[in-house]
Amino acid sequence: MTNESIPAPQQNSPAGHVPQAAPGQRPISPRFAIAGVAVLLIVAVLLVASGILKRKAAETVLAERTQELAAPTVIAAPAKLGAPVDSFVLPGNVTAYTDSPIYARTSGYLTRWYFDIGARVKKGALLAEIATPEVDQQLAQAQADLASAQANSNNARIQAERYSGLVKSDAVSRQDTDTFVNQATATAAAVRSAQANVERLRDLKSFESVYAPFDGVVTARTVDTGQLIDPGAGKELFHLQAIQTLRVYANVPQLYSQSVKRGAKIGLTFAEHPGKTYMGTLVRTADAIDPASRTLLVEIDVDNRSGELLPGSLAEVHFKTPAATPTLIVPSTALIFRKEGLRVGTVVNGNVAHMVPVVIGEDDGANVQIVTGLSAGDRVIQDPPDSLIEGEQVSAQSPANPPVQGGK
Repeated sequence: MTNESIPAPQQNSPAGHVPQAAPGQRPISPRFAIAGVAVLLIVAVLLVASGILKRKAAETVLAERTQELAAPTVIAAPAKLGAPVDSFVLPGNVTAYTDSPIYARTSGYLTRWYFDIGARVKKGALLAEIATPEVDQQLAQAQADLASAQANSNNARIQAERYSGLVKSDAVSRQDTDTFVNQATATAAAVRSAQANVERLRDLKSFESVYAPFDGVVTARTVDTGQLIDPGAGKELFHLQAIQTLRVYANVPQLYSQSVKRGAKIGLTFAEHPGKTYMGTLVRTADAIDPASRTLLVEIDVDNRSGELLPGSLAEVHFKTPAATPTLIVPSTALIFRKEGLRVGTVVNGNVAHMVPVVIGEDDGANVQIVTGLSAGDRVIQDPPDSLIEGEQVSAQSPANPPVQGGK
C-alpha cells in the first residue's frame, strides 16, 4: 500500500500574525459592523415607537368615542322669522303691599290668641295676650322705689328751702345750706331716674297685649295657648300681610327699559283666572340696570279689594313696545326655566350647547315668539334635557320634519 501524504497539523501562528481568511471570504470591516448594529437599533426603536403611537391613537379614538356616546343626542333646528309684535310678556312676582312678621317684646306665657290664619283684621285689633308675672313684680318694685325717692326728694327740698331762708340772717352756715341744696338736687334726679324705670316697665307691661300694626290678613300663627314667649325675633307669633293692594315686580330687559313709564297701565293675567285681565299701574322703577341680568326692576300696583288675587303667586305681565319688533318662532318645548330666568338652548361650533336668555312674546301653546335673545339662523335645541348646561357637548341632529314657520 502506498502511503498517501497527510497534511501536517497547522502550527500556532506567531504573535501578531493575522490569520488568513478562508478562500473566497472577505474580512468584515469594523465600520460596516457598527453601521449594521446602528441599523438594527434604529429598526427596534421604530418598532417600539410605532407600537406606542398605535396605542396612543387607539386610546384617543376610544376617548373620543366614549365622549361621543356620553354626549346627549338633541334635535337642533334654525329659529324661524315670525310676525313682528308690539308687546312682550314677562313673569311677575306678586307680593303683599305690606308684609310683616309679628314678634313679642316681653317674656311670659301666652294666655290667649284671638285670630287664626285667614282672618282679616283691622289696625289695632288685639291678636294675643301674654302673662308676664315677673314684669308685674318689677313694676310694683319700681313704683315703690319711685315713692321712696319722691319722699326723700321732698324732704331734701324742704330742708334746702329752710336753710336758704335762714342763711340770709346768718342763723346757719352757708356750707350747710349748700349741702342741703345739693342734696335736694340729687334726690330730684333720683326721682326722675325712678320715674323713667317705672315708665320702662309700664311699656313692657303694655307689650302683654299684641296688636295688629295695620289692616291685613293673618297668613300664619305659630304659637298656641300656654307656650313660653321670649322677647325678640327668635319666635314669630303671627304673620300679617296687607293685600288690599298688591305689588307685582318684573324685570324688564335693558332693550325696553326706556319704554316703561311711571303711570302706565299694565295688563296682568293669572293662570288661576283664565281669560281675565287685571289692570295695574306702574308706580316706580329701580332707575338702575341690574349688571347681573341686564334688566330694570319695575313695580306695578294692582287693586285687590275683591281678594281674588293672592300674594306669592306668579303673574304674566303684558308690556307694550313703542314700535313693532321682529320676532323668531321656536317650539314651546324649547324653553328652559331656570332660577336665572328663561333660557333657550342653542348649538354652537357644531356640538357645544349654549344657553341664551330670551324674552318671549305671544305663546299659542305650540310655538312661542322670541322677542330678544336669538338671531335668525341660530340652531335651537327643540326639546332640551333638564340636565343641559352651558358648554356641554351634545350630539346635534337635524329634525326629520322642519319646524313650523310663522306665528300669530
